[in-house]
Amino acid sequence: MKALMNYTVLIPARLASTRLPNKPLADMGGVPMVVRVAQRVRSGVAAGVRIVVAGDHPHIIEACHAHGVEAVLTREDHPSGSDRLAEASTLLGLPDDAIVVNVQGDEPLINPTLVEAVATTLQANPNAAMSTAAHPIDSMADFLNPNVVKVVQDANGIALYFSRAPIAFWRDGDGATLPTPAPLRHIGIYAYRVGFLRQFPQLPQAPMEVTESLEQLRALWHGYRIAVHITHEAPGAGVDTPEDLERVRAVFIE
Repeated sequence: MKALMNYTVLIPARLASTRLPNKPLADMGGVPMVVRVAQRVRSGVAAGVRIVVAGDHPHIIEACHAHGVEAVLTREDHPSGSDRLAEASTLLGLPDDAIVVNVQGDEPLINPTLVEAVATTLQANPNAAMSTAAHPIDSMADFLNPNVVKVVQDANGIALYFSRAPIAFWRDGDGATLPTPAPLRHIGIYAYRVGFLRQFPQLPQAPMEVTESLEQLRALWHGYRIAVHITHEAPGAGVDTPEDLERVRAVFIE
C-alpha cells in the first residue's frame, strides 16, 4: 500500500449534555476531558497529523487553547455531530478529497492506533465514502444487548448493515453459544472523505436509520460504502453518565 496521505482528526465537543452538563470540560486529573482525548490521539498518530477540536462554546475553545490544542468554534444549533464536522471542515479549508477522522470528545480512553487504522482503511478503499472499526464479540450478553451495535460485512470488508439486533442471526444455534465466526461489535470511530462529509447532512434520513437510531445507516441507504477495519481490542470506556465519569476519571488520578 502507498504511504498514508495526510489526514485531519476532528473531535466534536458540545457543552450541553442532558445527563452530564459541561461534559467536555469535566476534570480528569487537572485536565479537561476533551483535552485528554486530543492528547490520547496525539500519542498514537504521526507527528504531522492535525488534531482539531470542533467546539460549540467559547469555553471549550479557551480550555483547548490553554493546553496547546487547536480548536475551532462551530455553531451551537447543529442537530448532529456530522453537521458539526462538516462546518469544521469548511472553517479549516479542507479540500473535498481530504480525509478526516471523527473521534468523539467523550472517549479519553480510545485506542489511539484506531485513528490511523480507519484513515488507512478508507484510503485503501477508494470506492468507499467512509470507514469505521469493529471487533469480535466474545459474550452472548453483548451479542443480545441492543446498546451494543453490531455490523456485518461483505467479502471485501465493506459494511452490509449495522443493527442493534443480534446479527447475523444463527438460525440453528442453541441460543447460548455465539456463532462462528464471531459476530462483530461496531466501534464508533469514523473516517470520512470531506466531499462526502459535506453532502451527508443534506441527505434525507433513511427509514432504517430512524428505526434503529443509527445515523450511519443513512449512508448505506443512499448507496455509499463504508469500509470496516477489524481490531481484536475492545474499545475503551466512553463517558455518558456521572458514573462513567468517575470510573474513567480514576484512571487519570492514579
